[in-house]
Amino acid sequence: MAVRSQTPSTKAAKITSRTTPPKHDVFQAIADPTRRKLLHLLSDQEMPVTVISNQFPMTRTAVSKHLRILAEAGLVKERKVGRETRFRLEPEPLLELKRWLAYYERYWENKLVSLKRFVELLLEGRSSVLPFYLCQNRHFCLVRFQMALYN
Repeated sequence: MAVRSQTPSTKAAKITSRTTPPKHDVFQAIADPTRRKLLHLLSDQEMPVTVISNQFPMTRTAVSKHLRILAEAGLVKERKVGRETRFRLEPEPLLELKRWLAYYERYWENKLVSLKRFVELLLEGRSSVLPFYLCQNRHFCLVRFQMALYN
């Protein structure tokens, strides 16, 4: 009786590698300010790693590690041109971030509308808001902010 090999074919292995999720998600990738600067730098043009690394006060190896994290999240693509590796921005994964932010935008919008109304009342002289004071959690708060909005 012949025993079949359990290893997948090369074609099947390639398909599997394309469908595996990225090692880093978009949120993890953009959490670092250096990686955000890299994305901004690559937004206009494809650049070789040597040119990119000249823009940062760190080693080329450190820049390459940041680029690898961005690539694993699908935010940059690399291609070889001779002996040079060039990187370019892939903006599609940023749509996930845009969708997430759009959900919370409604809360910001409500706060901005309330702030606008408050400032208008303040300018009209209809608000007797005291200056800022330090809350228990050490953030500055407005005293009687809500009272001014509803009076």
